[in-house]
Amino acid sequence: MTIELISKFVENTTIPATKSVKVDFKKRNSINGIIIQDKDYDDLKSKNFWRIVPVSLMEEWNKSKNVNLAKIYSGGEFTKLSLVANKES
Repeated sequence: MTIELISKFVENTTIPATKSVKVDFKKRNSINGIIIQDKDYDDLKSKNFWRIVPVSLMEEWNKSKNVNLAKIYSGGEFTKLSLVANKES
């Protein structure tokens, strides 16, 4: 996906606490999480890279805002972004 499509989704979509983003990839399994906008967001965005915190770590992320919980993914490998409901654990 292009930088413009991803940034439009990230910056213009309000994601409620009960939902996350499903990211589908060209060559790997999809993941559910949130795309975070940290201090280096604009720099990463300019290179089409995105920090994603997986759903399994979202509770810890909400408490600590520890950027090390996120992984960086290339937007060029994204095929689709969509909102999905989080499963209750």
